[in-house]
Amino acid sequence: MAITVVLGSFTAALSQLGDPRFRRVMFKGVGLSIALLVAVNFGFFHLISWLGGVAETQDFFGNFSWVLNIFTGTAIAGMLVLSFFLMMPVASLFASIFLDEVAAAVEVRHYSHLPKMANVPFSEGLKDGVNHFGVVVFANVVALVIYAFFPPFALFIFWGLNGFLLGREYFTLAAMRHLGRDGAKRLRNKHGGTIWLAGTLMAMPLSIPLINLVIPILGAATFTHLFHRLEPQSATSG
Repeated sequence: MAITVVLGSFTAALSQLGDPRFRRVMFKGVGLSIALLVAVNFGFFHLISWLGGVAETQDFFGNFSWVLNIFTGTAIAGMLVLSFFLMMPVASLFASIFLDEVAAAVEVRHYSHLPKMANVPFSEGLKDGVNHFGVVVFANVVALVIYAFFPPFALFIFWGLNGFLLGREYFTLAAMRHLGRDGAKRLRNKHGGTIWLAGTLMAMPLSIPLINLVIPILGAATFTHLFHRLEPQSATSG
């Protein structure tokens, strides 16, 4: 039963939180996510401050300096709100980049009987991570319009959309280690419903600030287990 496989994979991922190798990757991903968000906000605030200084020096607003204050306040508030929505995509970006390390830690502990897999090149992980980041941001921006028309279902739409995106990306990356990109896509299509269900389970805590920084790394481990449980013969033959 799909739910049993999904919950078993998630429980196995949770059980490894104390593993030093797993924690090292998790802290690295979360730390880089926070650092990038802080850097973006720092740069944006300095840009707004510089623009405000230029406007005051050139007296762009004349006697309507309050317009500048409103613009500055609105811009800063908007950036803080945007940072909340960017937490998940940014964390997901680094999780995609480091998924190979997460999968290796999981396989060393739980699937040591399998042949050791060659590491996915960093450039490949970076490319997949950036592509996934772009898709997640674009899809969630479009979803904001849908939320406005169906507010009672906004949370469920968020879960379903991001569950699909997370499941699609992480299962593919986990399976690629053993089957290559084409083989991973075929397996993903075969188990699409189960993968979406697992992705939705990962997406549910994404609406919780800070927690959503950890979920992508945990999701990467979950989908590594899911791959091995859905098609154990594929991993062995890969």
